[in-house]
Amino acid sequence: MRILLSNDDGYFAPGLAVLAKTLSTIAEIVVVAPERDRSGASNSLTLDRPLMLRQADSGFYYVNGTPTDCVHLAVTGMLDTLPDMVISGINHGANMGDDTVYSGTVAAATEGYLLGVPAIAVSLTNHSGGHFETAARVVLDLVERLLKQPQLTPMLLNVNVPDVPYEALNGTQITRLGRRHKAEPVVKATNPRGQTVYWVGAAGAAQDASTGTDFYAITQQQVSITPLQIDLTHYQQIQTLQGWWQ
Repeated sequence: MRILLSNDDGYFAPGLAVLAKTLSTIAEIVVVAPERDRSGASNSLTLDRPLMLRQADSGFYYVNGTPTDCVHLAVTGMLDTLPDMVISGINHGANMGDDTVYSGTVAAATEGYLLGVPAIAVSLTNHSGGHFETAARVVLDLVERLLKQPQLTPMLLNVNVPDVPYEALNGTQITRLGRRHKAEPVVKATNPRGQTVYWVGAAGAAQDASTGTDFYAITQQQVSITPLQIDLTHYQQIQTLQGWWQ
């Protein structure tokens, strides 16, 4: 079994190293990740310049592009055969609710899914990052389960793991995405040259964290697994829009 690993925190991120070491016990691991932190890059694909693939002393490959670039390059050009799975992470911080729209971690997994490969995005929900081993073990358990009970069609799973010891987890819930309040305003500042600059504000707090959501599962110290889809069509509005147009 061959697993392609990527992330959006960069090839040097500790979560990526822990995940690669853990999964190497059951699979051949190939790592292709961004050369620097590309958090929030979403599904952007670099089309205005060529990409370069290099290899670090760790054996990990890195690309001067986005998480999506990394997986696209690996699957469509670098690897001689399709990987059996694409796994992105372990992200340093949660990717729940609206975060999935912006997340480079989710985007890397999404690219694998779009190319026909089962894919998992995994995030540790606290920025302290104290228990990457917990998230890695959760992914190992999930991959082993998928091997024993294969799915008929590729799946795209978004996994969020509480930042606690593995033994402190209260199980796993299959969830839907919650919702956040709108983001905080941008923060205005002045750089050393006296120019006005703006920092993007923090993400909003949870607005829909009701039972069944990823937010709720994490508050219960449970692993959240959310199946994602790519179809953005708002089906409930089609008939309304047709009536309006006519």
